[in-house]
Amino acid sequence: MFRYSYDALVYFGEDISESIKRVARYGYDAIELVGEPDTQDGAAIRRQCEDAGIGVSSICSIYTGEARDLTNKSAENRRKAVDYSKRVADLAAASGAPIMIVAPSPVGKMAPESAPEQEWAWAVEGIKEIADHAASQNVKLCIEAWNRYETHFINRIPQALDLMRDVDKPNVGVMGDTFHMNIDDPDIAGAIRDAGKAMIHIHFADSNRAAPGAGHTDFVPIMQALKDVGYEGHITFELLPASSDPFATLRQGGGREFYDAYTRQAIEVIKSLEAKLV
Repeated sequence: MFRYSYDALVYFGEDISESIKRVARYGYDAIELVGEPDTQDGAAIRRQCEDAGIGVSSICSIYTGEARDLTNKSAENRRKAVDYSKRVADLAAASGAPIMIVAPSPVGKMAPESAPEQEWAWAVEGIKEIADHAASQNVKLCIEAWNRYETHFINRIPQALDLMRDVDKPNVGVMGDTFHMNIDDPDIAGAIRDAGKAMIHIHFADSNRAAPGAGHTDFVPIMQALKDVGYEGHITFELLPASSDPFATLRQGGGREFYDAYTRQAIEVIKSLEAKLV
C-alpha cells in the first residue's frame, strides 16, 4: 500500500497551516514542504502536522538563479548553492522530513557555462558535501532529473543514476517525476525498474502537469513498477498550471482547481488505480 503526499509548492502563496489542513482533509499521509529554509519554522510545521495527523514526506528544494547553481562557473555562487542546500537539510531535520530534493543545475539554465566534464565534477563535489551534512542529520538526498525545456544538465533517470554513482554516498538516491519523464524518458516504468531501490522519491503529475486523470499518462504500469521494485517512499503530487510561468498564473488568481479540486482528484484517481495492481 502506497503512502501519499502533496507538494505545498502547488498552493502558491498560501500559509502552510492552511495547506496542512487541506492535505489532511483529503486523506493524505504527508505534505512536501517548499525548500525555503529562511522563511519556514521546521519545528513549528512538524507540530502542526502532528496535530493534523500527517507527516512531512520531503523537502522540495528550489534551485533557481546563479546562487543556487551547483555547476556555476563562479566558486562563490557554488558555495552559496551548497550552503543553501545545507540549510534545506536543516529544515528537513527540524520538520521530520527524511528526504530532500537536489537539482544540480537551476531551472532555466539551458546551456553549460563551462566544459561539461567540469560542470559534472562541480556537481559531484557539491552534492558530496551536502550529503555529508545531511547524513549527520539522518536526511537523504534524491537527485531529480528535469526535462530538456527546463535545464540542460540532467534530463533523464539514467543520467541521474550516473551522477548518483559518482557521488557515491549511502544517503544519496534519485527521484522521478512523471511529468518530466513523460518528455525525456522513453519508458517511465522501465526507468523505474532500472533504478530499482535507488529511486527513493517520486513526483506524480499527468502529461499536462495537472492531476492524474486530466491528461494521457497511464499510471498503472508506473505504479506496478514502483510496487515491483519495492518502492518505500511517498507518491507525492507536484501539479502546476500549463503555463510558461505557472507561478505567475497562480499569483494572478488562476489555477484554483490546483487547490481543493485537484488535491481531491489526485489521490482519488491514483488510489483507485492502486486497487488494480497485481
